[in-house]
Amino acid sequence: MGNTFKTAFLLTLLTLLLMFIGRAFGGQNGMFLALGLAAVMNFISYFYSDKIALAMYRAQPVTREQLPRAYEVVERLTQKIGIPMPKLYVIPNESPNAFATGRNPSHASVAMTQGILDLLNDEELEGVLAHELGHVNNRDILISSVAATVAGAITMLASMGRWAMIFGGWGGSDRDDRRGGGIGALLMLILAPIAASLIQLAVSRSREYQADATGAHFTGNPYALASALSKLDAYSRRIPMQGSPSTAHLFIVQPLLGMSFGNLFSTHPPIAKRIERLTGRPAEFTQ
Repeated sequence: MGNTFKTAFLLTLLTLLLMFIGRAFGGQNGMFLALGLAAVMNFISYFYSDKIALAMYRAQPVTREQLPRAYEVVERLTQKIGIPMPKLYVIPNESPNAFATGRNPSHASVAMTQGILDLLNDEELEGVLAHELGHVNNRDILISSVAATVAGAITMLASMGRWAMIFGGWGGSDRDDRRGGGIGALLMLILAPIAASLIQLAVSRSREYQADATGAHFTGNPYALASALSKLDAYSRRIPMQGSPSTAHLFIVQPLLGMSFGNLFSTHPPIAKRIERLTGRPAEFTQ
């Protein structure tokens, strides 16, 4: 019920924000236009946010014949957990990472990078896949997917507002252009942290701890996941994965955001803390 409420809250907030921006730029007509846009975006958020996230990282579906190693693990785990078999995808990226997405366990997908398949041994890969299936079983993949779409939409709106103020309605003088650009930049500075706060509120760090615990419970081997997290932390720093701030929270380890306010979008607890919780003793490396 908690995630259902959070999803409804996110979609309502997106609608109100769009209406506010529509009214600011186009009066009453702009507000109604924004309301229609919000209805479309809410529909897309609910039914297609998972497909958007998969497409953003060029994830390709894989068959049992193409990836028997992962299929066998996921089949065994889903039977033990009691959830349907998700669709499996591979992301053509050498940085080791993985994420789960979808609106419920019957419409779930698990994506792995080529890098994680090359890096981890079978036990470690099982730990990572169990973590992702933990997200599916805990039913927090919908809120993750919707949060990604909502945060992306808000940041996009802020950027559009900035350009609208630079090029529209402020007169032709250089001074006015600077004034418009300044207000647009201010709008971006206000709205981008709102997007970050949305993710922080909706996708709390506790969900990563919970998925770690769920995955370790179903494999019966917390040390395998701890070992995988240690490797992922080290190698993802060497081969960083460029990620969007609006989707960074989906991954098992947070990708590189490459933006000045990227620390606002930090949705993952430190890897060392996660390892400590899994094994009951401090991690053997420093963050």
